[in-house]
Amino acid sequence: MSGGVNGVRAALPYTQAWRKSSYSNPSGNCVEAAGLTGGVALRDSRSPDGAALVFTGPAWDAFIRRVKHPAA
Repeated sequence: MSGGVNGVRAALPYTQAWRKSSYSNPSGNCVEAAGLTGGVALRDSRSPDGAALVFTGPAWDAFIRRVKHPAA
C-alpha cells in the first residue's frame, strides 16, 4: 500500500465518517478525525487520499488529556 507512512491510506473506509473540528479556519489548514474500532485516525484535510496517522484508544486519550492539562 503506497502513500501511508504507517501503511494506512486516509482513503480507506473507517468506522465513522471523517470529521473536521468546528475550530477549523476558513483556509482549510486543519486535520480531520475518524473513529476506528479501538482508536482514532487523523488526516490532513487538504490531502484526503494521503497518509493517515492512527492512534490507539489509550494513546489518543493520553494526547487529549495532555492538551487539556499541560504539565506545569
